[in-house]
Amino acid sequence: MDTVIGIIGGSGVYEIDGLEEARWQDVSSPWGTPSDQVLTGRLGGVNMAFLPRHGRGHVHAPSDVPYRANIDALKRLGVTDVISVSACGSFREDMAPGDFVIVDQFIDRTFARAKSFFGSGCVAHVGFAHPTCPRLSAACTVSARAAGVTVHEGGTYLAMEGPQFSTLAESRMYRDQWGADVIGMTNMPEAKLAREAELCYASVAMVTDYDCWHPDHDEVDVAQVIATLTGNGDKARRMVAGLPALLGANRAPCPHGCDRALDMAIMTAPDKRDPTLLGRLDAVAGRVL
Repeated sequence: MDTVIGIIGGSGVYEIDGLEEARWQDVSSPWGTPSDQVLTGRLGGVNMAFLPRHGRGHVHAPSDVPYRANIDALKRLGVTDVISVSACGSFREDMAPGDFVIVDQFIDRTFARAKSFFGSGCVAHVGFAHPTCPRLSAACTVSARAAGVTVHEGGTYLAMEGPQFSTLAESRMYRDQWGADVIGMTNMPEAKLAREAELCYASVAMVTDYDCWHPDHDEVDVAQVIATLTGNGDKARRMVAGLPALLGANRAPCPHGCDRALDMAIMTAPDKRDPTLLGRLDAVAGRVL
């Protein structure tokens, strides 16, 4: 199988030097219209696909990002490995603005988003104890460090609904009682949907601020966030540029089983499955259906 690396991130992440055969293309999905066109090309002999999570010009709020359409579109393009690049706030003194955190756990506090491709007519339950792919996360760690980034391996990402930032009470609770390391608004349900679509998923959280728990940073300053995010863009591009050499053009089966997540997941009897829903699942679950 050919490796196809999918990058979901901000506008600056896909401006990669040396991207060959680059073109923006529309991808139709039965789950709606994706956030934007997808930029496809080849880098270092490996196929790449870049999807602006919020759309070019940042037109989608976190709650309104079409997460199902985005993951389905990448699956239809043959993507095998998804790297999420996103901004986050930090709950840890040592996870400073400008650092990258390779997330390995999530606490999902979102409530206004469709979180599954499955439902009435075809019920499925995928394992999610370990929500990111260790193999893909390790590649991101190596590439980010080679790019000169301070990287923290492992961290718990608190996904909040937004679009407002946390209250001080919430920030203290997430940090002190729940043990979260970073906070953001976009990795859920993205990570859950990637697992349902049998895609390896890694989350690279780029720290922009200390949220509001920090006594010297008592509230999030949007201007500060944007300034740090701009600086992180260069680091993210360098990290992405190093991934093809680490992942290679030929894709072996995932040693952690991400690409076989649906093997025992579908519960609905074949004769009870909704044909309409099955038609929408042709890309996501076609391997088992």
